[in-house]
Amino acid sequence: MPQEQSPRAHGKPSERPDGASRADLPRPKPAAPEFPPPDTLYAALDLGTNNCRLLIAQPTRPGQFRVVDAFSRIVRLGEGLGATGRLSEDAMDRATEALKVCASKLAARKVRRMRLIATEACRAASNGEAFLERVTRETGLDLEVINRETEARLAVSGCASLVGRDARSAVLFDIGGGSSEIAILQINGQRSPRLANHITHWTSLPVGVVTLSERHGGRHVTPDIFAAMVAEVEEMLSRFSAPLASDLNGADSGFHMIGTSGTVTTLAGVYLNLPRYDRRQVDGLWMDAADVTAMQDRLVGLDFAARAANPCIGPDRADLVLAGCAILEAIRRRFPVERMRVADRGLREGLLTEMMADDGAWRKARPRPPFHRI
Repeated sequence: MPQEQSPRAHGKPSERPDGASRADLPRPKPAAPEFPPPDTLYAALDLGTNNCRLLIAQPTRPGQFRVVDAFSRIVRLGEGLGATGRLSEDAMDRATEALKVCASKLAARKVRRMRLIATEACRAASNGEAFLERVTRETGLDLEVINRETEARLAVSGCASLVGRDARSAVLFDIGGGSSEIAILQINGQRSPRLANHITHWTSLPVGVVTLSERHGGRHVTPDIFAAMVAEVEEMLSRFSAPLASDLNGADSGFHMIGTSGTVTTLAGVYLNLPRYDRRQVDGLWMDAADVTAMQDRLVGLDFAARAANPCIGPDRADLVLAGCAILEAIRRRFPVERMRVADRGLREGLLTEMMADDGAWRKARPRPPFHRI
């Protein structure tokens, strides 16, 4: 028995009881694609000398993303590394436990692309490679040890949105647990969407808050000890072949400094006298040189108990913050500048930004203009 054909098969509109045909009715607009697709997630993990940090994020507007999940834990992986050249068993245990949490978070989400990095502690330790093999066995995570130049570039990428649009030059630094990266940015002509392309000079100092505090003592820091820490870092910086601040600070250059590290964000929190640390108030904050000096002097004048009691420092950072201030002071002496911008962001944000840009995540997410038939 032949099947009955619908009126549409003969090219005729179907009839409705009210006399109107489907052809007379406005056609529903196709649903707009979600912006961006809900499964477009990226992840970045940074295992440093002091911290283990994870971000899972979704691209939103061009150059921006929304954090879906995050994790941060002080693990002190580089504890004792300066004296022994090796990662200790306790430190590796702490880091592995934190990485298990990260692995669980990653497994719970559909992540399109991820990049998992390790920095100075794993670069410098004689058993760094063996430790990362253990991490893979116990967590399933395969971490990549990045070199110092990559670390400097990622720090710049992570802080790009905080560099003023009119700035022609800037000094960006990242004070880590085992190393400190410094990059000189000079923007001549059109600004590249990838700010790291404007790095003209960079260096990585083999010193961070963990290594410097272990050498000089972080709990009881007198003004003389603080001065000795500054002098040690100044000597390292003297070998950095880079333009002088006076050469960078030309007319209409907008020259400024950007600092990304726990040291700088801690100083900002103390400066704002926050009852508890608040990233929303700290990230992007401008501080004058005199304010930075005043905050450093204030912290040097506090004993360990007073530093630990400060809600923006706490007991986990009380023995590290003055070492960080000493590194900051050495950088400020090398590059005197009137203004410093605080960045509560860094390598993870740089990783996410670069992955999303490489994938064209923001370009693909832009809604297409309406199609007009001619």
